[in-house]
Amino acid sequence: MRVLIRGSDMTVDLARPVTAPPVAAPPVTAAPAGAGARGALLVLADGRFPAGGHAHSGGAEAAVKAGRVTDAATLAEFCRGRLHTAGLAAAGLAAAAAAGIDPLLLDEAADARTPSAALRAVGRRLGRQMTRAARAAWPSPALDALAAARPRGAHQPVVLGLAARAAGLGPLDAAYAAAYESVSGPATAVVRLLGLDPFAATAVLARLAPELDDVAAAAAEAARRARHDGLDALPAPSAPLLDITAEQHAAWPVRLFAS
Repeated sequence: MRVLIRGSDMTVDLARPVTAPPVAAPPVTAAPAGAGARGALLVLADGRFPAGGHAHSGGAEAAVKAGRVTDAATLAEFCRGRLHTAGLAAAGLAAAAAAGIDPLLLDEAADARTPSAALRAVGRRLGRQMTRAARAAWPSPALDALAAARPRGAHQPVVLGLAARAAGLGPLDAAYAAAYESVSGPATAVVRLLGLDPFAATAVLARLAPELDDVAAAAAEAARRARHDGLDALPAPSAPLLDITAEQHAAWPVRLFAS
């Protein structure tokens, strides 16, 4: 028995099987080079990445003890100053390593940009831990070679840039990761040191975002120039107070953070 259902614009024959119209298979294409690399930036910049940064305050502990950081407003000033000095220098080194500049030469440049012996030691300890984490996450002959050449650790920004390169990231990405780390560590530390409202600390970082953009862009541009003009093109800002308080902090018999 055939039943026809008529409508205003179609007729359906219930005696015939209903089949879906054929669908053309999508063309098979290769994934673009570096696909998924931007996701690696989230991993690299995540505070839970096991690179040892959680144990360091970036100078915030000494600033809190000295009374220079007491609330969200003074934290913002501290982070802004750190971003445009130590953060810019670190971002430049990281961007240069991600751009393929010799990491051993960059490690020497990091030494020259770190007058404090205490901070040089901290940079290498953090670099050693970053190397371990990065080699586990993104195995790379370049990371292996750096680990062999610097068994006690290369400076952390250099390792970060090399890790970014191994993960398929570019110089600007590496600069962002280094610049963000320079302020996110102190902000997190001050939450613990002062019992500061974490919402207020996060707001400090959010309001620094435009300046972080500027620092990352400047660092990436400097890395581009350094490929042609030499490492003197990389930023070398100074932060004497951070250097002085780092030496004082290293001599404290009791402290919450390693630096």
